[in-house]
Amino acid sequence: MTIVSIPLLIYGSSYILKKAYDTVIKEHRIGIVIVESIAIVGFMVTGHFFATALWYTLYFYSRKLLRKTEDHSRKNIVNIFGKQARSVWVISNGVELEIPFNKLKKNDIVVVNAGEAIPIDGQISSGIANIDQHVLTGELQPMAKGVGNSVFAGTVVLEGQIHIQVEKTGKETVAAQIGNILEKTADFKATMQSYGERIIDKGALPTLAVSAIALPILGTQSALAILNSCFGYQMRITAPLSMLNFLTIASKSGILIKDGRSLELLSQVDTVVFDKTGTLTEEQPHVGKIHCCGIEENELLTYAAAAEYKQTHPIALAILAEAKQRRLNVAPVIQAKYEVGYGIKVNVEAKLIRVGSVRFMEMEGISIPPEMNILQEETHEQGHSLVFIALNDQLVGAIELYPTIRPEAKQIIAQLKQRGLSMYIISGDHEQPTRKLAQKLGIDNYFAETLPEDKANLIAQLQQKGKVVCFVGDGINDSIALKKSQVSISLRGASTVATDTASIILMDSHLNQLDHLFEIAEEFNANMKNNFNLSIIPGFLCWGGVFFLHFGIVSTVLVYDASLLIGVWNAMSPSLKKRKKMLRKL
Repeated sequence: MTIVSIPLLIYGSSYILKKAYDTVIKEHRIGIVIVESIAIVGFMVTGHFFATALWYTLYFYSRKLLRKTEDHSRKNIVNIFGKQARSVWVISNGVELEIPFNKLKKNDIVVVNAGEAIPIDGQISSGIANIDQHVLTGELQPMAKGVGNSVFAGTVVLEGQIHIQVEKTGKETVAAQIGNILEKTADFKATMQSYGERIIDKGALPTLAVSAIALPILGTQSALAILNSCFGYQMRITAPLSMLNFLTIASKSGILIKDGRSLELLSQVDTVVFDKTGTLTEEQPHVGKIHCCGIEENELLTYAAAAEYKQTHPIALAILAEAKQRRLNVAPVIQAKYEVGYGIKVNVEAKLIRVGSVRFMEMEGISIPPEMNILQEETHEQGHSLVFIALNDQLVGAIELYPTIRPEAKQIIAQLKQRGLSMYIISGDHEQPTRKLAQKLGIDNYFAETLPEDKANLIAQLQQKGKVVCFVGDGINDSIALKKSQVSISLRGASTVATDTASIILMDSHLNQLDHLFEIAEEFNANMKNNFNLSIIPGFLCWGGVFFLHFGIVSTVLVYDASLLIGVWNAMSPSLKKRKKMLRKL
Protein backbone atom coordinates (compact mmCIF):
# COMPACT_ATOMS: atom_id res chain seq x y z
CA MET A 1 0.00 0.00 0.00
CA THR A 2 2.92 2.31 0.71
CA ILE A 3 4.32 1.76 -2.79
CA VAL A 4 0.88 2.47 -4.32
CA SER A 5 0.25 5.53 -2.14
CA ILE A 6 3.51 7.36 -2.85
CA PRO A 7 2.75 8.26 -6.52
CA LEU A 8 -0.78 9.32 -5.55
CA LEU A 9 0.50 11.49 -2.71
CA ILE A 10 3.07 13.09 -4.99
CA TYR A 11 0.36 13.74 -7.57
CA GLY A 12 -1.89 15.31 -4.90
CA SER A 13 1.01 17.46 -3.73
CA SER A 14 1.36 19.14 -7.12
CA TYR A 15 -1.78 21.24 -6.52
CA ILE A 16 -0.57 22.55 -3.16
CA LEU A 17 3.01 23.08 -4.31
CA LYS A 18 1.81 25.08 -7.32
CA LYS A 19 -0.45 27.14 -5.07
CA ALA A 20 2.48 27.80 -2.73
CA TYR A 21 4.61 28.92 -5.70
CA ASP A 22 1.89 31.34 -6.84
CA THR A 23 1.49 32.74 -3.33
CA VAL A 24 5.19 33.53 -2.94
CA ILE A 25 6.17 34.49 -6.52
CA LYS A 26 2.99 36.14 -7.83
CA GLU A 27 1.27 37.43 -4.70
CA HIS A 28 4.46 38.12 -2.69
CA ARG A 29 3.04 36.96 0.63
CA ILE A 30 3.38 34.16 3.17
CA GLY A 31 0.17 32.16 3.57
CA ILE A 32 -0.88 28.89 5.16
CA VAL A 33 -0.24 27.10 1.87
CA ILE A 34 3.51 27.62 2.44
CA VAL A 35 3.26 25.82 5.80
CA GLU A 36 1.22 23.05 4.15
CA SER A 37 3.64 22.51 1.30
CA ILE A 38 6.65 22.27 3.64
CA ALA A 39 4.74 19.95 5.99
CA ILE A 40 3.59 17.45 3.36
CA VAL A 41 7.03 17.24 1.78
CA GLY A 42 8.51 16.67 5.27
CA PHE A 43 5.90 14.03 6.11
CA MET A 44 6.70 12.05 2.97
CA VAL A 45 10.47 12.40 3.32
CA THR A 46 10.30 11.09 6.89
CA GLY A 47 8.00 8.21 5.86
CA HIS A 48 4.75 9.45 7.48
CA PHE A 49 2.58 8.39 4.54
CA PHE A 50 -0.55 7.69 6.59
CA ALA A 51 -0.32 11.12 8.24
CA THR A 52 0.06 12.66 4.77
CA ALA A 53 -2.98 10.78 3.46
CA LEU A 54 -5.06 11.84 6.47
CA TRP A 55 -3.93 15.42 6.00
CA TYR A 56 -4.96 15.30 2.34
CA THR A 57 -8.37 13.93 3.25
CA LEU A 58 -9.03 16.81 5.64
CA TYR A 59 -7.56 19.38 3.24
CA PHE A 60 -9.58 18.48 0.16
CA TYR A 61 -12.75 17.94 2.16
CA SER A 62 -12.38 21.43 3.57
CA ARG A 63 -11.86 22.81 0.06
CA LYS A 64 -15.11 21.14 -0.99
CA LEU A 65 -16.94 22.78 1.91
CA LEU A 66 -15.49 26.15 0.98
CA ARG A 67 -16.66 25.81 -2.61
CA LYS A 68 -20.18 25.12 -1.39
CA THR A 69 -20.21 28.39 0.50
CA GLU A 70 -19.21 30.45 -2.53
CA ASP A 71 -21.73 32.29 -4.65
CA HIS A 72 -22.54 29.87 -7.49
CA SER A 73 -25.42 32.11 -8.63
CA ARG A 74 -23.16 34.98 -9.75
CA LYS A 75 -23.50 35.33 -13.51
CA ASN A 76 -21.62 37.17 -16.20
CA ILE A 77 -24.16 39.76 -17.33
CA VAL A 78 -23.38 40.44 -20.96
CA ASN A 79 -26.48 42.42 -21.83
CA ILE A 80 -28.85 43.38 -19.02
CA PHE A 81 -31.64 44.23 -21.41
CA GLY A 82 -31.66 40.98 -23.37
CA LYS A 83 -30.58 40.46 -26.93
CA GLN A 84 -30.13 43.42 -29.23
CA ALA A 85 -32.69 43.76 -32.02
CA ARG A 86 -31.41 42.24 -35.26
CA SER A 87 -33.39 44.61 -37.46
CA VAL A 88 -35.43 47.81 -37.19
CA TRP A 89 -37.96 49.66 -39.33
CA VAL A 90 -36.93 53.09 -40.57
CA ILE A 91 -38.56 55.81 -42.68
CA SER A 92 -36.73 56.37 -45.97
CA ASN A 93 -38.21 58.74 -48.56
CA GLY A 94 -41.62 58.39 -46.93
CA VAL A 95 -41.53 54.58 -47.02
CA GLU A 96 -40.99 52.15 -44.14
CA LEU A 97 -38.01 49.85 -44.71
CA GLU A 98 -36.58 47.07 -42.57
CA ILE A 99 -32.81 47.32 -42.19
CA PRO A 100 -30.20 45.51 -40.02
CA PHE A 101 -29.76 47.14 -36.62
CA ASN A 102 -26.03 47.63 -37.15
CA LYS A 103 -26.74 49.75 -40.27
CA LEU A 104 -28.53 52.45 -38.26
CA LYS A 105 -26.98 55.91 -38.40
CA LYS A 106 -27.46 59.10 -36.42
CA ASN A 107 -30.57 61.10 -37.50
CA ASP A 108 -32.26 58.04 -39.06
CA ILE A 109 -36.00 57.86 -38.28
CA VAL A 110 -36.97 54.62 -36.50
CA VAL A 111 -40.57 53.40 -36.25
CA VAL A 112 -41.63 51.76 -32.98
CA ASN A 113 -45.12 50.31 -32.42
CA ALA A 114 -47.07 49.31 -29.30
CA GLY A 115 -45.57 46.33 -27.50
CA GLU A 116 -42.09 46.87 -28.94
CA ALA A 117 -38.91 47.81 -27.10
CA ILE A 118 -37.19 51.02 -28.18
CA PRO A 119 -33.81 50.00 -29.66
CA ILE A 120 -32.04 53.38 -29.57
CA ASP A 121 -31.78 56.69 -27.71
CA GLY A 122 -33.39 59.59 -29.52
CA GLN A 123 -36.15 62.20 -29.84
CA ILE A 124 -39.72 61.62 -30.95
CA SER A 125 -40.23 63.30 -34.33
CA SER A 126 -43.90 62.31 -34.70
CA GLY A 127 -46.57 60.36 -32.84
CA ILE A 128 -47.52 59.93 -29.20
CA ALA A 129 -47.20 56.93 -26.89
CA ASN A 130 -47.32 55.62 -23.37
CA ILE A 131 -43.82 54.40 -22.51
CA ASP A 132 -42.78 52.09 -19.69
CA GLN A 133 -39.43 53.44 -18.41
CA HIS A 134 -39.26 51.31 -15.28
CA VAL A 135 -36.25 49.46 -16.63
CA LEU A 136 -34.18 52.68 -16.42
CA THR A 137 -35.83 54.98 -13.90
CA GLY A 138 -37.40 52.50 -11.51
CA GLU A 139 -40.63 54.54 -11.62
CA LEU A 140 -43.63 52.28 -12.22
CA GLN A 141 -46.03 54.79 -13.78
CA PRO A 142 -45.84 54.84 -17.61
CA MET A 143 -44.87 58.18 -19.13
CA ALA A 144 -46.91 59.83 -21.86
CA LYS A 145 -44.52 61.20 -24.49
CA GLY A 146 -44.93 63.07 -27.74
CA VAL A 147 -43.00 65.13 -30.30
CA GLY A 148 -39.76 66.56 -28.91
CA ASN A 149 -39.55 64.23 -25.91
CA SER A 150 -36.48 62.04 -25.40
CA VAL A 151 -36.77 58.27 -25.29
CA PHE A 152 -34.20 55.61 -24.37
CA ALA A 153 -33.18 52.15 -25.49
CA GLY A 154 -34.56 49.33 -23.37
CA THR A 155 -37.84 51.09 -22.56
CA VAL A 156 -41.11 49.73 -23.99
CA VAL A 157 -43.94 51.37 -25.93
CA LEU A 158 -47.17 50.27 -24.22
CA GLU A 159 -49.62 52.11 -26.46
CA GLY A 160 -49.31 54.13 -29.64
CA GLN A 161 -46.80 54.47 -32.45
CA ILE A 162 -43.84 56.84 -32.58
CA HIS A 163 -41.14 57.89 -35.02
CA ILE A 164 -37.80 58.46 -33.31
CA GLN A 165 -34.86 60.45 -34.65
CA VAL A 166 -31.76 58.47 -33.75
CA GLU A 167 -29.23 60.12 -31.43
CA LYS A 168 -27.36 57.11 -29.98
CA THR A 169 -27.20 53.47 -31.00
CA GLY A 170 -25.58 50.30 -29.71
CA LYS A 171 -22.91 50.81 -27.06
CA GLU A 172 -23.57 54.57 -26.86
CA THR A 173 -27.09 54.23 -25.42
CA VAL A 174 -27.81 54.81 -21.73
CA ALA A 175 -28.88 51.18 -21.36
CA ALA A 176 -25.64 49.87 -22.86
CA GLN A 177 -23.58 52.22 -20.68
CA ILE A 178 -25.25 50.82 -17.56
CA GLY A 179 -24.48 47.30 -18.81
CA ASN A 180 -20.87 48.28 -19.46
CA ILE A 181 -20.50 49.72 -15.96
CA LEU A 182 -21.96 46.50 -14.55
CA GLU A 183 -19.36 44.39 -16.34
CA LYS A 184 -16.44 46.61 -15.32
CA THR A 185 -17.46 47.33 -11.73
CA ALA A 186 -15.03 45.56 -9.40
CA ASP A 187 -16.75 42.73 -7.57
CA PHE A 188 -15.97 43.53 -3.94
CA LYS A 189 -16.97 40.10 -2.73
CA ALA A 190 -14.93 38.20 -5.34
CA THR A 191 -11.69 39.63 -3.93
CA MET A 192 -12.41 38.47 -0.39
CA GLN A 193 -11.06 35.35 1.22
CA SER A 194 -13.27 33.34 3.53
CA TYR A 195 -13.11 34.01 7.24
CA GLY A 196 -11.35 30.72 7.99
CA GLU A 197 -8.75 31.20 5.26
CA ARG A 198 -7.82 34.63 6.58
CA ILE A 199 -7.45 33.38 10.15
CA ILE A 200 -5.08 30.53 9.31
CA ASP A 201 -3.11 32.74 6.91
CA LYS A 202 -2.34 35.04 9.86
CA GLY A 203 -0.90 32.09 11.77
CA ALA A 204 1.39 30.98 8.93
CA LEU A 205 4.41 33.18 9.67
CA PRO A 206 4.49 32.54 13.45
CA THR A 207 4.18 28.79 12.79
CA LEU A 208 7.13 28.82 10.38
CA ALA A 209 9.19 30.81 12.89
CA VAL A 210 8.45 28.44 15.82
CA SER A 211 9.10 25.39 13.60
CA ALA A 212 12.47 26.87 12.57
CA ILE A 213 13.36 27.32 16.25
CA ALA A 214 12.31 23.73 17.06
CA LEU A 215 14.33 22.20 14.22
CA PRO A 216 17.88 22.65 15.64
CA ILE A 217 16.73 22.22 19.25
CA LEU A 218 14.33 19.25 19.08
CA GLY A 219 14.89 17.77 15.62
CA THR A 220 12.94 17.21 12.39
CA GLN A 221 10.01 15.31 13.94
CA SER A 222 9.27 18.11 16.40
CA ALA A 223 9.63 20.79 13.71
CA LEU A 224 7.10 18.94 11.51
CA ALA A 225 4.81 18.50 14.50
CA ILE A 226 4.84 22.30 14.93
CA LEU A 227 3.96 22.75 11.24
CA ASN A 228 1.02 20.39 11.79
CA SER A 229 -0.16 22.58 14.69
CA CYS A 230 -0.83 25.87 12.96
CA PHE A 231 -3.05 28.26 14.92
CA GLY A 232 -6.62 28.40 13.66
CA TYR A 233 -6.18 25.43 11.33
CA GLN A 234 -9.57 23.89 12.18
CA MET A 235 -11.22 27.06 10.90
CA ARG A 236 -10.73 25.64 7.42
CA ILE A 237 -13.46 23.10 8.21
CA THR A 238 -15.50 24.64 11.04
CA ALA A 239 -15.92 28.04 9.35
CA PRO A 240 -17.58 26.73 6.16
CA LEU A 241 -19.61 24.23 8.21
CA SER A 242 -20.99 27.09 10.32
CA MET A 243 -21.73 29.04 7.21
CA LEU A 244 -23.57 26.15 5.57
CA ASN A 245 -25.68 25.66 8.69
CA PHE A 246 -26.64 29.33 8.87
CA LEU A 247 -27.40 29.40 5.15
CA THR A 248 -29.82 26.52 5.77
CA ILE A 249 -31.41 28.31 8.73
CA ALA A 250 -31.83 31.45 6.62
CA SER A 251 -33.39 29.54 3.71
CA LYS A 252 -35.94 27.95 6.04
CA SER A 253 -36.85 31.48 7.14
CA GLY A 254 -37.51 32.56 3.56
CA ILE A 255 -34.12 34.21 3.02
CA LEU A 256 -31.97 33.07 0.12
CA ILE A 257 -28.30 33.92 0.73
CA LYS A 258 -26.47 33.33 -2.53
CA ASP A 259 -23.08 34.53 -1.31
CA GLY A 260 -22.31 33.10 2.13
CA ARG A 261 -19.69 35.76 2.80
CA SER A 262 -22.51 38.28 3.05
CA LEU A 263 -23.35 36.80 6.44
CA GLU A 264 -19.92 37.78 7.70
CA LEU A 265 -20.22 41.27 6.22
CA LEU A 266 -23.75 41.83 7.56
CA SER A 267 -22.45 41.82 11.11
CA GLN A 268 -20.16 44.72 10.10
CA VAL A 269 -22.84 46.77 8.30
CA ASP A 270 -23.56 50.15 9.87
CA THR A 271 -25.51 51.77 7.01
CA VAL A 272 -28.58 50.53 5.12
CA VAL A 273 -29.52 52.28 1.86
CA PHE A 274 -33.01 51.70 0.42
CA ASP A 275 -34.11 52.31 -3.13
CA LYS A 276 -37.48 54.06 -2.97
CA THR A 277 -39.74 52.77 -5.74
CA GLY A 278 -40.57 49.09 -5.57
CA THR A 279 -38.62 48.61 -2.33
CA LEU A 280 -40.15 50.98 0.21
CA THR A 281 -43.24 51.54 -1.93
CA GLU A 282 -45.47 49.06 -3.74
CA GLU A 283 -46.20 48.89 -7.45
CA GLN A 284 -49.87 49.82 -7.03
CA PRO A 285 -50.61 53.40 -5.83
CA HIS A 286 -53.72 54.29 -3.84
CA VAL A 287 -56.37 56.98 -4.11
CA GLY A 288 -55.44 60.00 -2.02
CA LYS A 289 -57.71 62.95 -2.75
CA ILE A 290 -60.67 63.25 -5.08
CA HIS A 291 -61.10 66.72 -6.61
CA CYS A 292 -64.64 67.35 -7.84
CA CYS A 293 -66.07 69.95 -10.21
CA GLY A 294 -69.81 70.07 -9.59
CA ILE A 295 -70.48 66.43 -8.64
CA GLU A 296 -70.06 64.23 -5.55
CA GLU A 297 -66.90 62.21 -4.83
CA ASN A 298 -68.61 58.83 -5.06
CA GLU A 299 -70.26 59.72 -8.35
CA LEU A 300 -66.93 60.82 -9.83
CA LEU A 301 -65.21 57.67 -8.58
CA THR A 302 -68.01 55.51 -10.01
CA TYR A 303 -67.49 56.99 -13.48
CA ALA A 304 -63.74 56.46 -13.28
CA ALA A 305 -64.16 52.87 -12.04
CA ALA A 306 -66.59 52.09 -14.87
CA ALA A 307 -64.04 53.26 -17.44
CA GLU A 308 -61.21 51.27 -15.85
CA TYR A 309 -63.31 48.21 -14.99
CA LYS A 310 -61.52 45.72 -17.26
CA GLN A 311 -58.04 47.27 -16.99
CA THR A 312 -55.18 45.64 -15.06
CA HIS A 313 -52.53 48.38 -14.91
CA PRO A 314 -51.63 49.79 -11.43
CA ILE A 315 -53.60 53.05 -11.82
CA ALA A 316 -56.78 51.22 -12.82
CA LEU A 317 -56.38 48.75 -9.96
CA ALA A 318 -55.98 51.63 -7.49
CA ILE A 319 -59.21 53.28 -8.68
CA LEU A 320 -61.11 49.98 -8.64
CA ALA A 321 -59.83 49.17 -5.14
CA GLU A 322 -61.12 52.51 -3.81
CA ALA A 323 -64.50 51.98 -5.48
CA LYS A 324 -64.74 48.51 -3.94
CA GLN A 325 -63.82 49.85 -0.52
CA ARG A 326 -66.63 52.42 -0.77
CA ARG A 327 -69.00 49.66 -2.02
CA LEU A 328 -69.93 51.57 -5.15
CA ASN A 329 -72.04 49.96 -7.85
CA VAL A 330 -70.14 50.23 -11.13
CA ALA A 331 -72.35 50.30 -14.23
CA PRO A 332 -71.47 47.91 -17.09
CA VAL A 333 -69.44 49.34 -19.97
CA ILE A 334 -71.23 49.27 -23.32
CA GLN A 335 -68.34 50.36 -25.51
CA ALA A 336 -64.72 51.14 -24.73
CA LYS A 337 -62.21 52.89 -26.95
CA TYR A 338 -58.54 53.44 -26.19
CA GLU A 339 -57.01 56.67 -27.33
CA VAL A 340 -53.37 56.40 -28.30
CA GLY A 341 -51.14 57.01 -25.37
CA TYR A 342 -53.16 59.00 -22.88
CA GLY A 343 -56.59 57.71 -21.90
CA ILE A 344 -59.79 55.77 -22.46
CA LYS A 345 -63.31 56.60 -23.61
CA VAL A 346 -66.34 54.50 -22.62
CA ASN A 347 -70.10 54.72 -22.98
CA VAL A 348 -72.03 54.09 -19.77
CA GLU A 349 -75.81 54.59 -19.52
CA ALA A 350 -75.83 56.83 -22.61
CA LYS A 351 -73.03 58.94 -21.15
CA LEU A 352 -69.56 59.37 -22.64
CA ILE A 353 -66.88 59.11 -19.99
CA ARG A 354 -63.28 60.08 -20.61
CA VAL A 355 -60.53 59.11 -18.15
CA GLY A 356 -56.88 59.99 -18.66
CA SER A 357 -54.09 62.54 -18.50
CA VAL A 358 -54.36 66.30 -18.91
CA ARG A 359 -52.96 65.99 -22.44
CA PHE A 360 -55.69 63.47 -23.28
CA MET A 361 -58.34 65.93 -22.15
CA GLU A 362 -56.79 68.68 -24.26
CA MET A 363 -56.71 66.37 -27.29
CA GLU A 364 -60.41 65.66 -26.77
CA GLY A 365 -61.21 69.36 -26.59
CA ILE A 366 -62.11 69.30 -22.91
CA SER A 367 -61.57 72.67 -21.24
CA ILE A 368 -59.25 72.54 -18.20
CA PRO A 369 -59.94 75.18 -15.52
CA PRO A 370 -56.87 77.18 -14.37
CA GLU A 371 -57.11 75.77 -10.86
CA MET A 372 -56.83 72.25 -12.27
CA ASN A 373 -53.67 73.18 -14.19
CA ILE A 374 -52.19 74.52 -10.96
CA LEU A 375 -53.23 71.30 -9.18
CA GLN A 376 -51.52 69.27 -11.91
CA GLU A 377 -48.21 71.08 -11.31
CA GLU A 378 -48.48 70.75 -7.53
CA THR A 379 -49.21 67.01 -7.60
CA HIS A 380 -46.36 66.42 -10.05
CA GLU A 381 -43.92 68.16 -7.70
CA GLN A 382 -45.17 66.02 -4.82
CA GLY A 383 -44.65 62.81 -6.79
CA HIS A 384 -48.37 62.12 -7.09
CA SER A 385 -50.39 61.20 -10.19
CA LEU A 386 -53.50 63.05 -11.32
CA VAL A 387 -56.15 61.23 -13.37
CA PHE A 388 -58.76 63.50 -15.00
CA ILE A 389 -62.39 62.50 -15.55
CA ALA A 390 -64.76 64.14 -18.07
CA LEU A 391 -68.48 63.46 -18.43
CA ASN A 392 -69.69 64.02 -22.00
CA ASP A 393 -67.76 67.20 -22.92
CA GLN A 394 -67.17 68.67 -19.47
CA LEU A 395 -64.42 68.06 -16.93
CA VAL A 396 -66.02 66.84 -13.70
CA GLY A 397 -62.96 66.26 -11.57
CA ALA A 398 -59.68 64.46 -10.98
CA ILE A 399 -58.42 61.64 -8.79
CA GLU A 400 -55.08 62.11 -7.06
CA LEU A 401 -53.07 58.92 -6.59
CA TYR A 402 -50.41 58.54 -3.90
CA PRO A 403 -47.52 56.07 -3.82
CA THR A 404 -48.34 53.16 -1.49
CA ILE A 405 -45.80 52.64 1.26
CA ARG A 406 -45.18 48.98 2.07
CA PRO A 407 -47.20 48.21 5.23
CA GLU A 408 -44.21 46.59 6.93
CA ALA A 409 -41.72 49.36 6.04
CA LYS A 410 -42.19 51.59 9.10
CA GLN A 411 -41.83 48.73 11.60
CA ILE A 412 -38.75 47.36 9.82
CA ILE A 413 -37.11 50.81 9.85
CA ALA A 414 -37.80 51.11 13.59
CA GLN A 415 -36.25 47.67 14.23
CA LEU A 416 -33.14 48.54 12.25
CA LYS A 417 -32.83 51.82 14.15
CA GLN A 418 -32.81 49.87 17.42
CA ARG A 419 -29.78 48.04 16.07
CA GLY A 420 -28.00 51.38 15.74
CA LEU A 421 -27.98 51.35 11.93
CA SER A 422 -28.08 54.60 9.96
CA MET A 423 -30.42 54.62 6.95
CA TYR A 424 -30.68 56.41 3.61
CA ILE A 425 -33.20 56.55 0.76
CA ILE A 426 -32.06 56.84 -2.85
CA SER A 427 -34.74 57.89 -5.33
CA GLY A 428 -35.05 59.07 -8.90
CA ASP A 429 -38.17 60.96 -7.80
CA HIS A 430 -38.38 64.68 -6.94
CA GLU A 431 -36.98 66.06 -3.71
CA GLN A 432 -40.32 66.83 -2.03
CA PRO A 433 -41.95 63.36 -2.25
CA THR A 434 -38.69 61.69 -1.30
CA ARG A 435 -38.38 63.95 1.76
CA LYS A 436 -42.00 63.25 2.76
CA LEU A 437 -41.46 59.50 2.50
CA ALA A 438 -38.29 59.73 4.59
CA GLN A 439 -40.18 61.70 7.27
CA LYS A 440 -43.06 59.19 7.35
CA LEU A 441 -40.69 56.28 7.81
CA GLY A 442 -38.39 58.05 10.27
CA ILE A 443 -35.35 58.04 7.97
CA ASP A 444 -33.09 61.07 8.40
CA ASN A 445 -31.05 60.89 5.17
CA TYR A 446 -32.10 60.75 1.52
CA PHE A 447 -30.88 61.40 -2.01
CA ALA A 448 -33.50 62.60 -4.54
CA GLU A 449 -33.52 62.97 -8.34
CA THR A 450 -30.74 60.39 -8.61
CA LEU A 451 -29.90 58.91 -12.01
CA PRO A 452 -29.32 55.12 -12.17
CA GLU A 453 -25.62 55.51 -12.99
CA ASP A 454 -25.17 57.87 -9.98
CA LYS A 455 -26.52 55.44 -7.37
CA ALA A 456 -23.24 53.50 -7.27
CA ASN A 457 -21.32 56.78 -6.85
CA LEU A 458 -23.40 57.64 -3.79
CA ILE A 459 -22.69 54.18 -2.35
CA ALA A 460 -18.96 54.75 -3.01
CA GLN A 461 -19.10 58.13 -1.25
CA LEU A 462 -20.56 56.50 1.87
CA GLN A 463 -17.88 53.79 1.73
CA GLN A 464 -15.16 56.44 1.47
CA LYS A 465 -16.46 57.86 4.75
CA GLY A 466 -15.72 54.48 6.33
CA LYS A 467 -19.27 53.14 6.26
CA VAL A 468 -20.07 49.48 5.54
CA VAL A 469 -23.11 49.62 3.26
CA CYS A 470 -26.04 47.28 2.72
CA PHE A 471 -28.11 48.30 -0.33
CA VAL A 472 -31.72 47.14 -0.76
CA GLY A 473 -33.09 47.52 -4.29
CA ASP A 474 -35.32 45.81 -6.83
CA GLY A 475 -34.72 47.12 -10.35
CA ILE A 476 -32.25 46.98 -13.22
CA ASN A 477 -31.48 50.60 -12.42
CA ASP A 478 -30.31 49.42 -8.97
CA SER A 479 -27.98 46.69 -10.26
CA ILE A 480 -24.78 48.78 -10.27
CA ALA A 481 -25.40 49.97 -6.71
CA LEU A 482 -26.20 46.39 -5.67
CA LYS A 483 -22.89 45.24 -7.10
CA LYS A 484 -20.93 48.10 -5.50
CA SER A 485 -22.22 47.71 -1.93
CA GLN A 486 -20.64 45.32 0.56
CA VAL A 487 -23.99 43.54 1.04
CA SER A 488 -26.80 43.66 -1.54
CA ILE A 489 -30.41 42.62 -0.93
CA SER A 490 -33.28 42.29 -3.39
CA LEU A 491 -36.87 41.07 -3.17
CA ARG A 492 -38.32 38.05 -4.92
CA GLY A 493 -40.32 39.24 -7.90
CA ALA A 494 -37.88 42.08 -8.60
CA SER A 495 -36.15 42.42 -11.97
CA THR A 496 -34.06 39.43 -13.09
CA VAL A 497 -30.84 41.44 -13.06
CA ALA A 498 -31.47 42.70 -9.52
CA THR A 499 -31.99 39.17 -8.21
CA ASP A 500 -28.98 37.88 -10.17
CA THR A 501 -26.75 40.67 -8.86
CA ALA A 502 -27.95 40.74 -5.24
CA SER A 503 -26.17 38.47 -2.78
CA ILE A 504 -29.33 38.03 -0.66
CA ILE A 505 -32.97 37.65 -1.77
CA LEU A 506 -35.98 38.01 0.55
CA MET A 507 -38.20 35.24 -0.83
CA ASP A 508 -41.55 36.46 0.53
CA SER A 509 -41.30 39.59 -1.69
CA HIS A 510 -41.54 41.82 1.38
CA LEU A 511 -39.17 43.47 3.85
CA ASN A 512 -40.54 41.46 6.79
CA GLN A 513 -37.46 39.25 7.15
CA LEU A 514 -34.90 42.07 7.02
CA ASP A 515 -34.50 42.41 10.79
CA HIS A 516 -34.37 38.62 11.19
CA LEU A 517 -31.61 38.54 8.60
CA PHE A 518 -29.46 40.84 10.76
CA GLU A 519 -30.27 38.65 13.78
CA ILE A 520 -29.03 35.55 11.89
CA ALA A 521 -25.86 37.45 10.97
CA GLU A 522 -25.23 38.32 14.64
CA GLU A 523 -25.66 34.67 15.67
CA PHE A 524 -23.35 33.60 12.86
CA ASN A 525 -20.70 36.07 14.02
CA ALA A 526 -20.92 34.74 17.60
CA ASN A 527 -20.64 31.16 16.34
CA MET A 528 -17.57 32.04 14.30
CA LYS A 529 -15.91 33.60 17.35
CA ASN A 530 -16.43 30.30 19.17
CA ASN A 531 -14.89 28.49 16.20
CA PHE A 532 -11.89 30.80 16.39
CA ASN A 533 -11.35 30.23 20.10
CA LEU A 534 -11.71 26.46 19.69
CA SER A 535 -9.09 26.51 16.92
CA ILE A 536 -6.56 28.60 18.88
CA ILE A 537 -6.48 26.47 22.05
CA PRO A 538 -5.18 23.28 20.32
CA GLY A 539 -2.31 25.28 18.84
CA PHE A 540 -1.12 26.30 22.32
CA LEU A 541 -1.54 22.73 23.61
CA CYS A 542 0.43 21.24 20.72
CA TRP A 543 3.23 23.80 20.80
CA GLY A 544 3.54 23.43 24.55
CA GLY A 545 3.42 19.65 24.16
CA VAL A 546 6.19 19.66 21.52
CA PHE A 547 8.58 21.78 23.62
CA PHE A 548 7.86 20.40 27.09
CA LEU A 549 6.34 16.91 26.59
CA HIS A 550 8.14 15.96 23.37
CA PHE A 551 4.95 15.56 21.28
CA GLY A 552 5.56 14.07 17.85
CA ILE A 553 3.52 14.14 14.65
CA VAL A 554 1.08 11.44 15.82
CA SER A 555 0.40 13.22 19.12
CA THR A 556 -0.37 16.54 17.44
CA VAL A 557 -2.64 14.76 14.94
CA LEU A 558 -4.62 13.19 17.83
CA VAL A 559 -4.96 16.52 19.67
CA TYR A 560 -6.13 18.21 16.50
CA ASP A 561 -8.61 15.46 15.65
CA ALA A 562 -10.15 15.68 19.14
CA SER A 563 -10.40 19.47 19.00
CA LEU A 564 -11.83 19.21 15.50
CA LEU A 565 -14.74 17.13 16.80
CA ILE A 566 -15.54 19.83 19.36
CA GLY A 567 -15.29 22.49 16.66
CA VAL A 568 -17.63 20.57 14.35
CA TRP A 569 -20.15 20.22 17.18
CA ASN A 570 -20.06 24.01 17.70
CA ALA A 571 -20.46 24.61 13.96
CA MET A 572 -23.47 22.27 13.84
CA SER A 573 -25.05 23.52 17.07
CA PRO A 574 -27.30 26.21 15.47
CA SER A 575 -29.09 23.60 13.36
CA LEU A 576 -29.28 21.17 16.28
CA LYS A 577 -30.82 23.83 18.52
CA LYS A 578 -33.36 24.78 15.88
CA ARG A 579 -34.29 21.13 15.37
CA LYS A 580 -34.87 20.73 19.14
CA LYS A 581 -37.15 23.78 19.14
CA MET A 582 -39.18 22.33 16.27
CA LEU A 583 -39.52 18.97 18.08
CA ARG A 584 -40.72 20.74 21.23
CA LYS A 585 -43.42 22.53 19.23
CA LEU A 586 -44.57 19.20 17.80
